[in-house]
Amino acid sequence: MRRVLVTRPEPGASRTAQRLEDQGFEPILLPLSETVALPADADGMAINAVAVAVTSANAVRHAPKEIIAALAGLPCHAVGRRTAEAARAAGFVSVGEGPGDAEALADALAGDYAGQTIVYLCGRVRFSGFEQRLQPAGVRVRAVETYDTVALDYSDEAVLARLSGRPVEAVLLFSAKAATAVQALAGRPALSELFNKTCFFALSGRIAAALETVASEQLRVAPEPSEEALLELLRTSP
Repeated sequence: MRRVLVTRPEPGASRTAQRLEDQGFEPILLPLSETVALPADADGMAINAVAVAVTSANAVRHAPKEIIAALAGLPCHAVGRRTAEAARAAGFVSVGEGPGDAEALADALAGDYAGQTIVYLCGRVRFSGFEQRLQPAGVRVRAVETYDTVALDYSDEAVLARLSGRPVEAVLLFSAKAATAVQALAGRPALSELFNKTCFFALSGRIAAALETVASEQLRVAPEPSEEALLELLRTSP
């Protein structure tokens, strides 16, 4: 049975682990970060705003109820299916499901909301491409940071125990931050042998680029930035 290291934060880590188990893999949970809520003030947030954008389900999961209440009547544009589901569960009335890619979502919004203001529910740690992509169209982005991503540190002993001292065959990477953290783990003298033959499966090319010391033959990139595409790549890779 193929052992697959899952590095994403909870609750996504357990959900992914269950999907892997259902497909005959042996998942190993090692979240390398956790998400924590940030205080955010709803006062004046919706003034002049014509829509809401969300590129991470965590942004709506961690948003205070007052913020959701202030914005729920606006059209909500979610980056993909999981984020759209989280937005509906949080209370947004009209939710559009995007293509799964933040930059593609930005391109779509640039055409619809040129010269207008949108509220962007997001994390403190995020890819800047979404906001940058909207600037040429004059879309004013009111970024509201509802959560932060905090790194989790593990001792060599803790990692060895989690891995049962056995080599890792595959690692799933959902963020550049996780890729950097895994690379650091694999570089530790006490752990390096466990990652000698590991295949790294990245959700996107940007995430893969963070693996500066990983040989190209050990790297796979999903054809589109979705968990479904990443797991299909894992299933079909030798």
